[in-house]
Amino acid sequence: MLSKVLSAAVFGLDAYLVEVEVDLSPGNIFTFNTVGLPDTAVKESRDRVQAAIKNTGFNFPYNRHITVNLAPADIRKEGSAFDLPIAIGILNVDEIVKGDKLKDHVLLGELSLGGKVKPIKGALPIASALSKSGKIKGLVLPAENAAEASVVEGLDIIPVENFPETIRFLNGESRIEPVKGKRPDPSALMENYQVDFSDVKGQYHVKRALEVACAGGHNIIMIGPPGSGKSMLAKRIPTILPSMGLEEAIETSKIHSIMGLLKDGKGLVTTRPFRSPHHTISDAGLIGGGHIPMPGEVSLSHNGVLFLDELPEFKRNVLEVLRQPLEDGEVTISRASSSLTYPASFMLVAAMNPCPCGNKTHPAKECICTPLQVKKYLSRISGPLMDRIDIHVEVPALKFNELISREESGKQSIEMGRSVRLARERQSDRFRNRKINRNASMSSADLKKYCKIGEGCERLLESVIDKMGLSARAYDRILKVARTIADLAGEESIREEHVAEAAQYRTLDKEIWL
Repeated sequence: MLSKVLSAAVFGLDAYLVEVEVDLSPGNIFTFNTVGLPDTAVKESRDRVQAAIKNTGFNFPYNRHITVNLAPADIRKEGSAFDLPIAIGILNVDEIVKGDKLKDHVLLGELSLGGKVKPIKGALPIASALSKSGKIKGLVLPAENAAEASVVEGLDIIPVENFPETIRFLNGESRIEPVKGKRPDPSALMENYQVDFSDVKGQYHVKRALEVACAGGHNIIMIGPPGSGKSMLAKRIPTILPSMGLEEAIETSKIHSIMGLLKDGKGLVTTRPFRSPHHTISDAGLIGGGHIPMPGEVSLSHNGVLFLDELPEFKRNVLEVLRQPLEDGEVTISRASSSLTYPASFMLVAAMNPCPCGNKTHPAKECICTPLQVKKYLSRISGPLMDRIDIHVEVPALKFNELISREESGKQSIEMGRSVRLARERQSDRFRNRKINRNASMSSADLKKYCKIGEGCERLLESVIDKMGLSARAYDRILKVARTIADLAGEESIREEHVAEAAQYRTLDKEIWL
């Protein structure tokens, strides 16, 4: 006898329907086989399903041959979300579970040995795909995943706590009030941060550079001795970035849902991500990987900040894989069985010491590094990667009187964020008919159109380039940053003071670092 239960699985950021076919045939020796390219977690569902059915008071058919097929059979299946549909399929064959609702409801859930329905990964992208298909009436899933799935409209979200409750619902013996799809008001996506830029003493020049970086979406690197506040400053960057729109929040939440990072009943990620991987991370951990490629840190940072502390300590091959996402805003991971593309539009924030010992620019401590050691240390960061970083800023060590000062420590995050938001709005208007929405993404053609400068600016740039020996790429970076500074000032045209400030943010191009 055969039964069919609908389930679903995630492939990249998309999802697809999986038909869980269960066949029970007579036999003297009990067997339980799962086919359809299951991974280890799916194969182990056999033991979880047996225990859950038995421990919740139902009879498990030990006198049968059980075959479970997960169709389509040519795509590898991962995870434990098929426990619930497999168990329901087995009981449906013996008509313990009626099949009326199985035709238009998708079932997902991991089963504990006692029959509790435990949370799964990827509920949000699955709910989104089912809603778009228009063929499914409801999604039966663990109660802990209901909040994220309920963001989607056009689909009844049925939260269940345990296996018997699921059976009663499917048999029509009890009613579970569906969590109706309800999208939150974009204005309600307010960010709530526990840190503020006013917490940081001094460093007014660095705060200004970070404000410029956030206003134009520019990548930035901070160079300074240990203890100068680089990490403290970086952690406060999300507090001044514009709030995420609804579509941004949903896209970001999908990635976090796939990795099982949506916790505490949260339906959406409403604060911009801030990811800070350790320098021992592998290239697969940063970019993503696995037999079925899963998102890495660059994708988890989508619409947020990727902070790489002690940048030269990262392995060279790990840093090199950053080139594609920095250039394209997405990352493609290819394997023999599949090739997947994940979004990876983030703001790169890096920090490093000026030399191996860290004291090259310290006013009180002596540097023990030779010029060759300093040059070798800086060369760990390749030229192509540095070309993708618009702003270099020095973070000096604070003096004692600055640390104990009770004066206001510059602008608060809310004030800086207001300036950043207004600058971003000007850029959105400027690029209204384009695929870009920030100055950092401008092409060479955009530079000619939107970054026109007068004779005074040209003479200033010529002087800067001749004196510092800057490349053509550095010239473009200065123009982009100058355009952002003009936007912050509310100016339509780029003025000399904007170019002069932008040129100051090329610290690593100065001879002192060579």
